[in-house]
Amino acid sequence: MRNERAAKLPANLSRSWLLVNAAKPEQFEPALLSEADSVIFDLEAAVAEDRKEEARYYVVRALNSGLSAWVRINGMDTHHWKTDLEALIKTPGLRGVMLAQTEKPEQVTLTAMRLHAGTPVIALIESAIGVENATAIASAPGTFRLAFGVNDFRKDTGATEDPMALAYARGKLVVASRVGKLPGPIDGPPAATDSVEAVLAACDITQRMGMTGKMCLTVGQVEDVNRGLSPSTEELQWARELITQHEQAQRSNGVDIADGSYLPRLARAQKVANLADTYGLWKN
Repeated sequence: MRNERAAKLPANLSRSWLLVNAAKPEQFEPALLSEADSVIFDLEAAVAEDRKEEARYYVVRALNSGLSAWVRINGMDTHHWKTDLEALIKTPGLRGVMLAQTEKPEQVTLTAMRLHAGTPVIALIESAIGVENATAIASAPGTFRLAFGVNDFRKDTGATEDPMALAYARGKLVVASRVGKLPGPIDGPPAATDSVEAVLAACDITQRMGMTGKMCLTVGQVEDVNRGLSPSTEELQWARELITQHEQAQRSNGVDIADGSYLPRLARAQKVANLADTYGLWKN
């Protein structure tokens, strides 16, 4: 059971990452049927300590009964980490895991080693140590993508929610992802009570920083996050016009490269076009 469009989308291109409380199994199917590009059953922050075992049971039952999702597991410094992995390795519906509180590259590698070969691991970076080690984490065997745990990072460092206060951390994850040859990192979620305008404004910050995904806390935020992290109407028009002009020039007298910015602009236009095809954004 999964939204057909989202099920076909590669996780490296997922924009919206919907976190679902693993202790509330009634939310699993609505989340999977939503427009969320990827769905994460959350065994960590969303679940109280005395409900971890119950939540794990619900997740395992779901992933053994035909549902497919990512799972956010507890950090390696907790006793739940090993138990989470032992339970999840037996489930056919596991798409990958998000490792909470990642601070060192070996944490990702050891997590991957306890899962079936090739199971992707998203390193959730939530502390100053994690940010400073981001390049090594991005290059570690097993790392699929980086994600930014904004709220825990703010708690660890005392930073405010001002985008300027968080710019270094976001930029560090973007550069580290590029060095590690990973997709763009996943940003933290907007507040669950944010308005549509606030969600789109948060996505604008995410996109301008070079991040390409964003967690969200409610089904209602999903389509706004998808829209906010997709090429805009203006970008689509620009890309289509530039590519059309380039193709017409190739068919006539050849392409006249006026300056050194032409080929980078063409590459950007082709990237936008490819994303538009993938996300189904072209309009006739």
